[in-house]
Amino acid sequence: MSLSDEIMADMKQAMEDRDKIKLNTVRMIKSALMNEKIKLGHDLNADEELTVLNREKKQREESIEEFAKGKRDDLVDATKKELTVVESYMPKPLSKDELNKIVAETIQEVDAKGKSDFGKVMKALMPKIKGRADGKEASALVRNQLN
Repeated sequence: MSLSDEIMADMKQAMEDRDKIKLNTVRMIKSALMNEKIKLGHDLNADEELTVLNREKKQREESIEEFAKGKRDDLVDATKKELTVVESYMPKPLSKDELNKIVAETIQEVDAKGKSDFGKVMKALMPKIKGRADGKEASALVRNQLN
């Protein structure tokens, strides 16, 4: 089932369940995907869909952080629920061990010798872990393994 089909099915289910948060979140995702499709001028491939989902996820994570700083627990809770919905459409995240293994393999692939090869390693690594691991975490692992 394609992502758009899955979103439509979930939207119908959320309407039937009268789940406002899920319904609104799914509508926002659908809208973001449609806007990206219009912007690019073609149907989105899986990689482009994942980019949109990552953007939506990051927006919610940043919102949770800001709401927490402002002591708005009601908005933090609602946004966490939205984040859960967004994450349900994303691929399963990599475990710490899996990410370590992929980083080590990538370092060998590009024949990295030291810190000066950091950019080369990251360039090869990011497409492999896109949407499945945090870039900050990955860059920290690369730095540690290049030392």
